[in-house]
Amino acid sequence: MNNGPIGVFDSGYGGLTVLKEIKERLPQYDFIYLGDNARAPYGPRSFDTVYHYTLQCVEWFFRQDCPLVILACNTASAKALRTIQQNDLPVIAPEKRVLGVIRPTTEIIGNFTKNNHVGILGTNGTVQSDSYPIEIKKFFPAIKVYQQSCPMWVPLVENNELNNEGTAYFVKKHMEHLFAQSRYIDTIILACTHYPILRPEIEKYLPAGVTLLSQGPIVAHSLQDYLARHAAMDQRISKTGKLDFLTTDSTENFDAHASLFFGAEVKSQHLSL
Repeated sequence: MNNGPIGVFDSGYGGLTVLKEIKERLPQYDFIYLGDNARAPYGPRSFDTVYHYTLQCVEWFFRQDCPLVILACNTASAKALRTIQQNDLPVIAPEKRVLGVIRPTTEIIGNFTKNNHVGILGTNGTVQSDSYPIEIKKFFPAIKVYQQSCPMWVPLVENNELNNEGTAYFVKKHMEHLFAQSRYIDTIILACTHYPILRPEIEKYLPAGVTLLSQGPIVAHSLQDYLARHAAMDQRISKTGKLDFLTTDSTENFDAHASLFFGAEVKSQHLSL
């Protein structure tokens, strides 16, 4: 088997907040990032559409010799990951792996909440999938989960509308809706990889003592642990520190927006699927 990079996939830019943390933790590894910006956003799309789009991109990563692909997208993780793992991988690439961002977060959430009341802020697709309540229940049956969809947050971030009255209005609105479900929530998961960009605004409406979790550091730690426990997989990943960015849409637009998420200048290549 050929050695290859780790593939990191997102419908657009948000996965760059995860890649940034992974790259800091595993700087020697090679990575390919693919943003399917031409078909974004995935959040409002049907389960079947998200599954087919995600599988198409996963198969592209496999053709680049990626032995491991990270779905750094909550919607893709919620709507496509399980089907790909259970139905497709055994047929098309039984020796390869696809991992998501939901399980790493849900399997440690019990380490943060003190009263078993957890809030989820996500896209419509992620909330409607019920992936977080289902996964959290597997690890921590006593935890009560309260979900709030925030459909305006991704467009606000992608248009760099971070500090104005409109952004404040929508952040305040959804935070109030979340806490209206339970005033006992003591831990909140930002269940969309765009949302860490809004963290300073979100924290303005966070009651004292509430823990706010971003997924990037959690996923990065989980991946490092996974590779430490799966030596055979680790040996199949190339390690020259190379990092490539691809987008299915305009590279000019991608590069202009990507630095906000990745924290550094990005130079992408165009990919036609």
